[in-house]
Amino acid sequence: MHVNELFDLSGKVALVTGGGRGLGEQIAKGFAEAGANVVVCSRNEEACKEVSEELRKIGVESLALKCDVTNPEDVKYVVEKTFETFGRIDILVNNSGASWGAPMEEMPLEAWQKVMKVNVTGTFLMSQAVGKIMLEQKSGKIINIASIAGLKGSDPKYMDAIGYSASKGAVITFTKDLAVKWGPRGIHVNAIAPGFFPTKMSKGLLEKGGKAILEGTPLRKFGSDNDLKGAALFLAAPASDFVTGAILVVDGGSSVM
Repeated sequence: MHVNELFDLSGKVALVTGGGRGLGEQIAKGFAEAGANVVVCSRNEEACKEVSEELRKIGVESLALKCDVTNPEDVKYVVEKTFETFGRIDILVNNSGASWGAPMEEMPLEAWQKVMKVNVTGTFLMSQAVGKIMLEQKSGKIINIASIAGLKGSDPKYMDAIGYSASKGAVITFTKDLAVKWGPRGIHVNAIAPGFFPTKMSKGLLEKGGKAILEGTPLRKFGSDNDLKGAALFLAAPASDFVTGAILVVDGGSSVM
């Protein structure tokens, strides 16, 4: 297989949650540029529509759907609509996420539960629903968006969000365990653990601790609008056909310091 074919997604169908902005939007555009038809969904339907329109300009088909990944009925609708439109689902990116900053001793229970529900339960519900289709196909790539916060502790001077860190640690273990369970049935399950990217979710964190974060990042920069495209494409494409249960860290080296 030619190297260009290893990174070709022509004819594939990808579903990206949280695809209306930030990292999800970046990943969706990367897939479209590689030839995939892409469904983007999130609670913000208008944002998804804007992204979907941009994807169609690239020359692929795209749907924009409203979805709360913690709601089983929403998840069911999105998966059924995607399958009804395209007849298959080849790639799932579980990117929808939530965070809440507060010291451990002051973290409201409802905040902890919200973060866990979106980041962990949402990943479970969407993987389960799409997985049933992939198991019938005997093929599929699931990519979970974790975080370097799930790999180690975070200095509370710039990141005090224990619910977020714990939830991303759970996503990492979920990824590894599901890879073992579904690998023999043709499904690849991997995760990306991004470092610090300027997004709406990270804006406050970077304003507060950006200088310290950069000093702790060997490459001395934050992630850009292109830095997840290649990583996500690798895990979605034939290039990663012998990779499963992996956590691909994209963080400028900050997790090794």
